Amino acid sequence: MSTFAIRRRDGADHGAPLLRTLRGKLAGIAGLAAVALTLGVAAPARADTTLLNVSYDVARELFKDINPLFIADWKKQTGETLVINQSHGGSSKQARAVADGLEASVVTMNQANDIDMLAKRGLLPADWSKKFPNNAAPFYSTMVYLVRKGNPKGIKDWDDLAKPDVKVVIPNPKTAGNGRYTYLAAWGSVLQKGGNEAQARELVTKIFKNVPVLDSGGRAATTTFTQREIGDVLVTFENEVQLVKKEMGQNFDIVYPTTSILAESPVAVVDKVVDRKGIRKQATAYLQYLYTEPAQEVIAQHFFRPRSEAVLKKHAESFRPVKLFTVDAVFGGWDAAQKKHFDDGGEFDKIYQPKK
Repeated sequence: MSTFAIRRRDGADHGAPLLRTLRGKLAGIAGLAAVALTLGVAAPARADTTLLNVSYDVARELFKDINPLFIADWKKQTGETLVINQSHGGSSKQARAVADGLEASVVTMNQANDIDMLAKRGLLPADWSKKFPNNAAPFYSTMVYLVRKGNPKGIKDWDDLAKPDVKVVIPNPKTAGNGRYTYLAAWGSVLQKGGNEAQARELVTKIFKNVPVLDSGGRAATTTFTQREIGDVLVTFENEVQLVKKEMGQNFDIVYPTTSILAESPVAVVDKVVDRKGIRKQATAYLQYLYTEPAQEVIAQHFFRPRSEAVLKKHAESFRPVKLFTVDAVFGGWDAAQKKHFDDGGEFDKIYQPKK
């Protein structure tokens, strides 16, 4: 029976009075809305604009602290309320998720190679690294060691990771950026000392023979080492070991190798997504904000190395000088390194034999 054709058993029609009552209420609401517009009263707020930052796993806490600052700054500038969601995992794994359809507004990765892959898929331009300063990398890090308190195995440099009695925790170079950086840092350390490719291959082979388990991401590797108590040394980003040291310093020490690799953290707007959703200006402003002094201060507090000279100088005690080499200088760039070392059938697949 229709809502507006309600009849009692005596046949009286109550639908018409009900309909008139509802029409009167709707007319009243319309009138109030018109009055509100006439008086300049704000209409109901539109739905919040949402951004999705797809990032690597050990940057989780960093963006958790930066996001509220940007949201407040944007609100002050524009009056618009933003919501920023975060997605974290192994850098390369995250990039593949975006390529497969995860609708990232921005990507904040730990290596250019992952963003290059998205460019090749047509999700953003090939010259993405020129859209922001410093090759679109607002901060950087390097690879260092976290060892058990007192460093019982006497680990000092890359050669020590190859000793037969040392268990090394490294995330999978196939899925994690810091696993890839660790591999390249060890390989490059031999070349930096005047060694050849065969000697570099031998060292890296021995190191990965000492890896008891390959976690998919850097945070999982940290958990394996600190909570599951597996391994003698964890090799990961400087910021990650500093955070562990800060929280559990009584159990661990930090060791810096004589040479290591420059690990930049590049960022990019995912054009295909933001243009379709009409959120390009918000996404661009979000990444630009990472270069501001307030954001650079948070970056330094999380032990990433900031681009701001003033902020870096302020936190100089947190960042020990270390001789860094680049992927471009030693490996001919990320494309060349990827093809030679990490593509299927590359050097890593040849040297690493999974534990059975």
